[in-house]
Amino acid sequence: MSTEPIGTAARWSVVVVALMATLSSFVFINGIAFVIPMLETKRETNLAMAGLLASMPSFGMVLTLFAWGALLDRIGERIVLSVGSALTALATFAAASMQSLVGVGAFLFLGGMAAASANSASGRLVTGWFPPHQRGLVMGIRQTAQPLGIALGAEVIPELAEHGLARALTFPATLCAVAAVACAIGVVDPPRRPRSAASGAELASPYVGSKVLWRIHFSSALLMVPQSVLATFMLVWLIVDTDWSIAAAGGLVTVSQLLGAAGRVAAGRWSDRVRSRLRPIRSLAVAGALAMLALGAADHLHSRLAETAMVIAAVIAVLDNGLASTAVAEIAGPYWSGRALGIQNTTQRLSAGIAPPLFGALIGTIGYPVAFALCGLFPLAALRLVPVSAEPEGRSALEALRTLRVPPGPPPDPPTQP
Repeated sequence: MSTEPIGTAARWSVVVVALMATLSSFVFINGIAFVIPMLETKRETNLAMAGLLASMPSFGMVLTLFAWGALLDRIGERIVLSVGSALTALATFAAASMQSLVGVGAFLFLGGMAAASANSASGRLVTGWFPPHQRGLVMGIRQTAQPLGIALGAEVIPELAEHGLARALTFPATLCAVAAVACAIGVVDPPRRPRSAASGAELASPYVGSKVLWRIHFSSALLMVPQSVLATFMLVWLIVDTDWSIAAAGGLVTVSQLLGAAGRVAAGRWSDRVRSRLRPIRSLAVAGALAMLALGAADHLHSRLAETAMVIAAVIAVLDNGLASTAVAEIAGPYWSGRALGIQNTTQRLSAGIAPPLFGALIGTIGYPVAFALCGLFPLAALRLVPVSAEPEGRSALEALRTLRVPPGPPPDPPTQP
């Protein structure tokens, strides 16, 4: 374990390796969504059941995100990322060997339990190696792992699924195995100082006497609903509802995810420039609600703009994640960031697990347009929960929290971790 700071280039290389591990985990987590057309046509699986199967990795993650975060606070990022990626690969290879969908779902669930390791660990590497004025940008880059993973899955998995579910699952399994080796070699833990050297205020739980983190967690869970619904059903909507070919539909999903990746970087840079993580989230919540309502209207009218509205909604839906994760890590501080990010990701993945089967059933009953419009209500509900008052004008979440909990002082570069 490293105890000395490393250079700027080395810090960026660590982020790149962590990005690769997180990207691989998201190819696995979201990959089942891209076999739904095959499940419907070749296995005659209804949309609600296919959505449930696609949610199994998210349900698995819900059980272990906090545990991985607590372990992260104790043993560091390198071990968590390496072991977690290796276990994800093993579970996915096992799922590929199953003949029944029940067996596949069971191993996807176990794989999700393992894949939870990447979310918190890669996020905490950013706050560990980069100073506050760069974290929004770097976290935005790290957060491109999800849309890039979805884009890669959309480009590769549907074609592989035409040759069977086993071949489709072997792809994310191989990626996670490679990521495990890369993390074991390339990840360097941020410097740590013992808890005995920290003050009582630094060690105190950020959840005691404050609802700020809980409000961020719950608002993020609501904002996750449109993201998970669009990630799950965009491909099948294009193929079934608008008669696109599998290749063309996969290409449009890829384009939307690449735009979302670029948007996450821009959103992170935006938060650095305005020195706020939470105010931009409120703006994105309004934009997300309007985008989903516009998508529902365009689909209902069979407008030629429906595909464009879908892409816009899919891009906006992913922009808030990095901002919320950065705020949570900064507010929680170095001694609680692993657990706080675990709770943050737990609430998000719980939404990601519940929303696809629920909306799959809604789509089967009332159709896509009304389901899309209803989905737009969730960002509106999140709007009032975002605790912008915790972030005074012109100050970041970290600076505001230091005023309340810890005597102010200049942040080190790189900052220390426990």
